[in-house]
Amino acid sequence: MDRRAFLLSSGAVAAAAAVPPALAKTSPGAADARLHALLERFFYDRLNDSPEQATNLGLDTGARAALRGKLSDNSPAGQARRRARTHAEKKALAAIDRNELSAGAQIDYDVVQYQLDRAIAGERFSYGETGGQYTPYVLNQMSGAYREVPDFLEGQHPVNSTSDAEAYLARLSAMPVAIAQDMERQRADAAKGVIAPDYVLDRSLGLLAEMRDKPAAQTLLVESLREKLAAKKLPDSFAVRAEQIVTNDVFPALDRQRVLVQELRGKASHDAGVWRLPDGDAFYAAAAEAAITAPFTGEEIHRIGLEQVAEISGRIDAILKSQGMSQGSVGERLVALNKRPDQVFPNTDEGKLALVATLNAQIAAMTKRLLEAFATVPKGEVVARRVPPAIQSGAPGGYYESAPLDRSRPASYFINLRDTFDRPKFGLATLSYHEAVPGHHLQGSLALENTGIPLIRRRSYFSGYGEGWALYAEQLADEMGVYEDDPLGRVGYLQSLLFRATRLVVDSGLHVKRWSREQATDYFMATTGIARNRSQNEIDRYTVWPGQACSYKLGHTVWVRLRDEAKQRQGSRFDLKAFHDVLTVGAMPLSVLERVVKARYV
Repeated sequence: MDRRAFLLSSGAVAAAAAVPPALAKTSPGAADARLHALLERFFYDRLNDSPEQATNLGLDTGARAALRGKLSDNSPAGQARRRARTHAEKKALAAIDRNELSAGAQIDYDVVQYQLDRAIAGERFSYGETGGQYTPYVLNQMSGAYREVPDFLEGQHPVNSTSDAEAYLARLSAMPVAIAQDMERQRADAAKGVIAPDYVLDRSLGLLAEMRDKPAAQTLLVESLREKLAAKKLPDSFAVRAEQIVTNDVFPALDRQRVLVQELRGKASHDAGVWRLPDGDAFYAAAAEAAITAPFTGEEIHRIGLEQVAEISGRIDAILKSQGMSQGSVGERLVALNKRPDQVFPNTDEGKLALVATLNAQIAAMTKRLLEAFATVPKGEVVARRVPPAIQSGAPGGYYESAPLDRSRPASYFINLRDTFDRPKFGLATLSYHEAVPGHHLQGSLALENTGIPLIRRRSYFSGYGEGWALYAEQLADEMGVYEDDPLGRVGYLQSLLFRATRLVVDSGLHVKRWSREQATDYFMATTGIARNRSQNEIDRYTVWPGQACSYKLGHTVWVRLRDEAKQRQGSRFDLKAFHDVLTVGAMPLSVLERVVKARYV
C-alpha cells in the first residue's frame, strides 16, 4: 500500500467513527479535511527529517527510499531547523478554527497543539534535549549516537536485499558524523556548566570501552549485519566492508568521544540532581510535567510516592505472611524471595534462552484471553527478545519497540538479561503484561492499526498515558485472575506497583530533595527488595531522565480513577470492553484523556 495516498475525506469519516459515541456530536466537514491535510503535511515533513522513524514505520520506500541510508541531523543547525518548523506548525494549526471541527477532529487538534506547546515551552532551556522527553545531558549511558545507532541498526534496519545492505553501510558510514554532532552539542553545554555526574560518565566510558576495545568483526555493528546477510543468503562481502568502516571511521570517532568524556569526567561533580544546573528547579518541573502530561510539584510527587509505598507494602506484607515469610521488613523478605534457587534462572546462555521462552509463553497465554476484556485486539504480534549484550549495561530493564505499519516484522519486547538474578521468576509475568499484552503492545498497536486517525497521532507517545496504561494493564491482568493460584506471582505484581511508587520518592528525592546517588539507591533497595545492580541502574536512569519515572504510577492512578468514576456513573450498565475502546482513539495527554472519558460517561 502507498501510505502517502491518504484519502482525506474517508480518513476524516473513519476518525469520527473511531471516536466514542458520546463524543461524535458533529459531522466531519471542510474544517476536518483542512486539519487532516495539515496534519498529514506535519507528519511527512517530520518523517523526512527523521530517517530512523521512516525505517521504523516501514515508510522508507518509493519516493522516500533514500531515507533508508541516512541518519538524523542532530547538529545545532539541525535542531534550529526543527525548532523553526515547530513554530511554523504552531502558527498553521492556530489558523484553523477549532470550533468548526467535529468532536473527533477536536481531539486531533488538541493533541497536536499540546505537543507543539510543550516543545516550544522547552526552548527556554538552552541545554540538553527538551523537545519531548527531557534529558539534560547529550552524552550519557542511555542516549547518544554511540549507543543508539548500533541498537537501531541491529533491531530495525532491514537487510532483505543488496540495496538494503548498501543502505546499512551508508548509515554505518554516517555514524561518525552523528557522534561528532553529539560532541559539538555536549561541548557547548559543558561551557554552560552542564556536565553529567561522574558516575554517569563512568558508565558511558564503560559502554564505549565495550564497543571499542574489541576487534571490529566482534562489534554489534558488524555481527548484526553478518547475521542478517546469512539469513537472506546475501554476500558476506558487505560485512567485510562494514569491518573496514568500523575500523577506519567508527573506531576513531569513538576514540575522540572517549577523550571528550574523560575530559568531562575530570570536571564532573558527584551530585545527582538537576537542581545544580542552570535554572535546574524549573528544568525538573518542566521535565516532570512533560512526562506525566499533568502538573505536579516535586513536593507533591514525593508525598504521593511515600503514601503509595506504605499502602502497597502493606498489601505485600499480608501475602508474604500467608506464605510463611514474616521475619524482617517487606524489602528484606522480597530480597530473600529473590535469592531462592527456585525463583532464579541460571545466569547462562541456556538459562537466558529459557527465560525468554517463558516470556513468549506468557504473551501467548494472555493473547488468547484478550477478548475477555477488549472488543478490539491487535492484528500484529509481539515477540520477547533479549537486549543485545553490547548495549545491555546502559539499557533499561525492559522496553517495547513497535512494529512497522505493514507489520513486515513483529513488535519487540526487550528484556535486559545482563544478570538473570535481576529478573526473578515471580516478577516475570507482570513485566510481560506491562510491555506486551495487555500493556504497551495492545495500546500502541490499536492506535497504529487504526487508519481512521491521522498518522501523526497513530505514532504519538505520551509517557503518562502509555506508561500509566501499561501499569493499569498489570492490574487488569490481576483482576482477570491470572494470579488466582499463584500468590508469589501476585507478590511480583505488587512489587511492580511498589517499584513504580518508589520511583516517585527517589526521582523527586534526587532532583528536589537533593538526595545523593547512594541515598537514593539504598532507599530503593530497602523498599523494593530489588537487587543492587538493577536498583543502581534505575537510579542512574532517573539521573539522566528526570521526571520520566514519575509518569508510570501517576499515569496509572489517573487511568484507575477514570475507570472508577465511569463505573460509578453507569453502575450496572458499565461495559469494561467499551471503556477500553478509548485506546482506539490514539494516545493523548492525560488532561485530554480525562476530557474524552468524561464525555463518554456524562
